[in-house]
Amino acid sequence: MNKKICIIGLGYVGLPLAVEFSKKYKVIGLDIYQTRIDELNSGFDRTLELNEVQLQESLSNKIKFTCDIKEIEDSNIYIVTVPTPIDNNNKPDLTPLIRASETIGKVLKKDDIVIYESTVYPGATEDDCVPILEKISGLKFNQDFYCGYSPERINPGDKEHTVSKILKVTAGSTPEIGKVVDKLYSSIITAGTHLAPSIKVAEAAKVIENTQRDINIAFVNELSMIFNKMEIDTNAVLEAAGTKWNFLQFKPGLVGGHCIGVDPYYLTHKAQSFGFHPEMILAGRRINDNMGVYVANQVIKLMIKKGHTIKNSKVLVLGITFKENCPDIRNSKVIDVINELEEFGCNVDVCDPWADVKEVKIEYDLNLISNIDKNINKYDLIVLAVAHNEYKLLNLVNLKNTIIYDIKSILPNADARL
Repeated sequence: MNKKICIIGLGYVGLPLAVEFSKKYKVIGLDIYQTRIDELNSGFDRTLELNEVQLQESLSNKIKFTCDIKEIEDSNIYIVTVPTPIDNNNKPDLTPLIRASETIGKVLKKDDIVIYESTVYPGATEDDCVPILEKISGLKFNQDFYCGYSPERINPGDKEHTVSKILKVTAGSTPEIGKVVDKLYSSIITAGTHLAPSIKVAEAAKVIENTQRDINIAFVNELSMIFNKMEIDTNAVLEAAGTKWNFLQFKPGLVGGHCIGVDPYYLTHKAQSFGFHPEMILAGRRINDNMGVYVANQVIKLMIKKGHTIKNSKVLVLGITFKENCPDIRNSKVIDVINELEEFGCNVDVCDPWADVKEVKIEYDLNLISNIDKNINKYDLIVLAVAHNEYKLLNLVNLKNTIIYDIKSILPNADARL
């Protein structure tokens, strides 16, 4: 097969994957946002996963970015990398996945392969997506067209573990197609691949990766609550326990973003549809979802102990993205800390050199501030919420009346930490 690859969705996952494939194949990237396409064609990636040089090299190579469905008609491999969020009730929202499947169905041809990378519950590809492909295309699954699944393993903001350097799980709707999909990814993934026996196995493997991390972080978050009551330094405890060779290294903190804070709900949703109530997973989710409120309450208690007036106190929150050195603000749990502090009557300023000012305003109705160095002495409280590299360079030693609460444990002179 003369491979012509179409990547549907050009975000944190799709864009790096498209660029990597373009080094060996003809690639076209499709996204629903014209602004995104215009930016990419000009050499700018707002996710900051790729720099201008990398994009310009790709554009001069074998890649094209478009919003026009007509331009993807001659593709024979379609790779879906759209987000899979949850709704306000923590239920899976497959709308982007369904829309992408509808788009592909309009151009699907005999012998084409559709590969999904989006994180889903086991069975979503064959039970939810395939019927849409069949209905719109009029083709028969595993007779006229085929499917594959290769869960994304992108780590936003990580410039070391890039797409080609992370081992990739692959799967196909038939044993033969599984080998085709595996060979395709093997051609660009230098870290290697693992061919799973079925699409459902690959889907399940992906969703438990982040669920496992969520549970482990929930455990250390609960430990931090326990040790806080005992007036024991949680990080000192973890450092001591970490001297054992098989102790798992996890830190307490806010669990947001579009993966760890979302994916467990996909698994629990599917489990509940089978009549099984997953107690451990949901317990971990409750702990992590409530950490923002817990942090804010700990901060308020600390301010009271140190004689600060809460109402109209001036608070600076450092960071609004969901993780360090990354512009992604989706599902950031820092907003929970901010909202809770405001409910106590605090006047909260938020600074983040990585976040897009307009996106933050639209998503959270917050106006980010800048130039904090000149006015940093005016705050009663500083909460370090995200461990951006810029914050590690802050000189907070001479702040006499300012309380410093370090959620991420990166400041040596913090008054308290999670």
